[in-house]
Amino acid sequence: MKLWGGRFTKETNQLVHNFNASISFDQKFYKQDINGSIAHVTMLAKQGILTDAEKVTIVDGLNGILADIENGTLVIDGTHEDIHSFVEANLISRVGDAGKKLHTGRSRNDQVALDMKLYTRDEVVELKELVKALLVELNIIMKDNIETYMPGFTHLQKAQPITLAHHMGAYFEMFKRDYSRLTDIYNRMNYSPIGSGALAGTTYPLDREYTAELLGFAGATLNSMDSVADRDYLIELLSALSTIMMHLSRFCEEIIIWNSNEYQFVEIDDAYSTGSSIMPQKKYPDIAELVRGKTGRVYGSLVSLLTTMKGLPLAYNKDMQEDKELTFDAIDTVKGCISLFTGMISTMRFNNEVMEASAKNGFTNATDAADYLVNHGVPFRDAHGIVGQLVLFCIDKNISLDDMTLEEYKAISPVFEEDIYEAISLETCVNKRNTIGAPGKDMMTQVVALNDSYLANLS
Repeated sequence: MKLWGGRFTKETNQLVHNFNASISFDQKFYKQDINGSIAHVTMLAKQGILTDAEKVTIVDGLNGILADIENGTLVIDGTHEDIHSFVEANLISRVGDAGKKLHTGRSRNDQVALDMKLYTRDEVVELKELVKALLVELNIIMKDNIETYMPGFTHLQKAQPITLAHHMGAYFEMFKRDYSRLTDIYNRMNYSPIGSGALAGTTYPLDREYTAELLGFAGATLNSMDSVADRDYLIELLSALSTIMMHLSRFCEEIIIWNSNEYQFVEIDDAYSTGSSIMPQKKYPDIAELVRGKTGRVYGSLVSLLTTMKGLPLAYNKDMQEDKELTFDAIDTVKGCISLFTGMISTMRFNNEVMEASAKNGFTNATDAADYLVNHGVPFRDAHGIVGQLVLFCIDKNISLDDMTLEEYKAISPVFEEDIYEAISLETCVNKRNTIGAPGKDMMTQVVALNDSYLANLS
């Protein structure tokens, strides 16, 4: 069945039908299509456009189709152009002429717009739950590692000592922003387009606000042309998903580095690793590598949709059919990546002693040695040069700043005293710093508590 054809005298060429059809992918929102139709018919009856008896007949028929699809007795096949014609054809075959009134007061354009919004809205809720689960796991790692020391890096070079909690906290903030972006998208998109017709509304006395209420929207959209032509919410979603993937990819890159023989900061659980077909000693971080690799796939969906939309005049154009496969694939990819990543880090073992040893070797406490001199009256620029000499001395002797004798310190600057060793110890270097008004361990304890409060209040 087609939802059009009265003015045509020839059957559609089969190749044209195949090229034009969308049922192979838009069947994904059969549930949203049926629920949207039920709300629309309920509104039509309220407005006196359909009788109550017609409404009951149509709604019962639609619920029967939904039940049969879900229990497997009704299979969605490729003989129909799209999910909308599939549902309507099955409805008419079940309930007769009443089913032919289903499409009263609406166009396929606003029906497609509605179905896509309903589907996307449901997926945003699931994505938020996955991001929340990841945030919970990150905060658990933070709680357990407030005193786990490691080197912090800039330019992939050891910079200053930090804690693992501090490092994980950076990713917590990233994914917290991702959660916020998803919330913003949900709120901004949550307006119903149904009743906009093809582009200019309809002469029927529809109650669009009532339909919107039935479907859980905040209200109805205000411009019918924009309603059927708007894909901004999908572009926003794909942008947010691309940002999530970028954050996951950065994290995965670090895990891959930390998992290497040269670092050995972490050991990935066997359940999230694979092996070599030829080298029996190998254990690969494939999940991290695949997440990193799939990031480009999600980026591609965003760029493709932007490119599709950039030259379209108002209102609806068939080009917009391309939004679905791109969006479906990106959503499924990101959901899978978040789930696998959360499982991987929840089972990953951190080698605390290796990380602490790495922090002690690499001059991560050089800045603190300079601060020591400044606190003893040496201008910072001079202190910077003195510590540079200390580092050169240590490199020549193949030792760390902690290994230098007081006599060796004094030979470079007489300002140094016995308390230099306390000043450059890992504990002091980490615990005397603050970023939110509290030093070191107290700072991270405070941050974790703030995270707990944030997670408890997520909607």
